[in-house]
Amino acid sequence: MIDRISADPPVLPGRVVAGQEWRDVSFLHWRTDPDAVAPLLPAGCRPDVWDGSTWVGLIGFHLGRATLGPSPAIPYLGSFAEINVRLYAIDGSGRRGVVFLSLEASRLAAVLAARAVFSIPYFWSSTRLERAEDVIEYRSRRHLGSGASTFAVRPGAVIRPTPLDDFLTSRWGLFTRRLGRTVFLPNTHEKWVLRSAELLSLDDSLLAAAGVPVEGPPESVLYSPGVRARFGPARPVPNR
Repeated sequence: MIDRISADPPVLPGRVVAGQEWRDVSFLHWRTDPDAVAPLLPAGCRPDVWDGSTWVGLIGFHLGRATLGPSPAIPYLGSFAEINVRLYAIDGSGRRGVVFLSLEASRLAAVLAARAVFSIPYFWSSTRLERAEDVIEYRSRRHLGSGASTFAVRPGAVIRPTPLDDFLTSRWGLFTRRLGRTVFLPNTHEKWVLRSAELLSLDDSLLAAAGVPVEGPPESVLYSPGVRARFGPARPVPNR
């Protein structure tokens, strides 16, 4: 068991380099073997473990009001449904963050920009988020190559987050590879308002395509109406 991860938003170090809104966020999580996913992490990182396991997440949401630096929100190109696959890692200095294995987005320009500027593995896909009364459905299918996901959830009541809920959702940065080295990109946002959620359906091949096959239903299913996130400058991670 690790120390409880703080759900309190940190002060962002340095200037704001980008911003995004994440709305109608659904978190699906499975336990997975740390040794099995360790080779998928960038140099200088190791799996972050909770109760003997690390976790893989399938996350669906709507991304909106994307900004770069002090610029106003980017219309159209900065608004789309997204589904991503992510792992959880920690570096040698104790910074905890996510490692994205894939991110699906319908705006080709946004995909190319995210890959070029932030070295984040976006894929150009047909993505949709639809509401029908109290049900939210997320859909994604890649335009090139294989990889698709469809799932639907019914959000429930607001919950008091458990330590595991905080471990899975309160992640104040991401690790990625840029120009041959690992970097940490810090972020901050208001505290998550989390709700329980019922998974109504799931048909996914993105997890297997990312190299993390899972079995059975997710152990954790959560929903949040969303947050406004801000990102700071990348910081280097020692490759050891």
